[in-house]
Amino acid sequence: MNHDAVFVHSDQLLRYRFSENHPFNQFRLTLAIDLLRQLGALDDSQIIEPRMATDKELTLIHDPEYVEAVKKAGRGELSEAAGEGYGLGTEDTPMFKDMHEASALLVGGTLTAADQVMTDKANHAIHLGGGLHHGFRGKASGFCIYNDSSVAIKYLQEKYNARVLYVDTDAHHGDGVQWSFYDDPEVATYSIHETGRYLFPGTGNVNERGHGHGYGYSFNVPLDAFTEDESWLSSYETSLREVAHFFKPDVILTQNGADAHYYDPLTHLSATMNIYKRIPALAHELAHEYCDGRWIAVGGGGYDIWRVVPRAWSLLWLEMSGQQQLTQSFPKEWITKWQPKAPHPLPSSWTDPDDMYPAIPRKSEIMEKNQLTVDKLLYPLRDQTK
Repeated sequence: MNHDAVFVHSDQLLRYRFSENHPFNQFRLTLAIDLLRQLGALDDSQIIEPRMATDKELTLIHDPEYVEAVKKAGRGELSEAAGEGYGLGTEDTPMFKDMHEASALLVGGTLTAADQVMTDKANHAIHLGGGLHHGFRGKASGFCIYNDSSVAIKYLQEKYNARVLYVDTDAHHGDGVQWSFYDDPEVATYSIHETGRYLFPGTGNVNERGHGHGYGYSFNVPLDAFTEDESWLSSYETSLREVAHFFKPDVILTQNGADAHYYDPLTHLSATMNIYKRIPALAHELAHEYCDGRWIAVGGGGYDIWRVVPRAWSLLWLEMSGQQQLTQSFPKEWITKWQPKAPHPLPSSWTDPDDMYPAIPRKSEIMEKNQLTVDKLLYPLRDQTK
């Protein structure tokens, strides 16, 4: 049976948990899924269980020695000194019990989504547990142990001979994925993020365009701190349309970090829920324009797990599954259920109030700077089409 969209999920994904107070909290999955269920937008027939990625699949990207180190760390057999060399046991990525199994399931969930789309069982597939874009070949980084998107892209290349457009809208630069394919002309990586001047990982400059045969296939849109909706969306829509037209992918993989929002505690952008309606709408449109609808979506960052992430990820699924009309009202049952546990008043609308934050004093300067960045990024593409 062909589905228009499938939802890859299992409560086992909640096992990816560093500590009680760590900012990366997969409880946001529970909140998002419950919001969709209260809305009547998700039922069991649409949900597919993720599988565990095999060692062979993990080593499409990761060094075998690193995979073994993660296994040892999860058994309590990796020393602090040894772990440091692999980025394990740090403040960002502490070691925890069974961390290999929890991480391999996240990767397997993204591979499950990829198979659903590439075998025509579904046009679109979502795996919100994925999107760990900072993981490197031999090192954990930025809350990410294994890099599910990098593994999935390599898997899509080797199993399906696909040209992949990777689109990353997380506020942090998608460095791990970029470097995995920096010299590969069959993968285009696109990341729109807050400039690394003030934010981890400090990379993602517009001049990072690729290397060797891959030169010209890496695209970065570093936005100025305090960028608001209008400039964010203008930068995204203008640049991504031109990148997709240039690359003409077989499949689109989007990473949907929800940390560009004003409420996010780790970043410095000033977006509202408006961008989280347009982000998936454009990806959806481009998937049908260039890829016969083949679209895989994963999660990513997002550290206001109560007010932002559930709404942003729900809007992603509503777009993917063609249920956008359900945003006419917000389920009061969800608010009633979760407000006693939430540290802030929960939203009662899909949009944010106009007076959510004070006016940004440098608005015109920020918009002009972002426009210059987009022009600089796209100049080589526009020059080719003259």
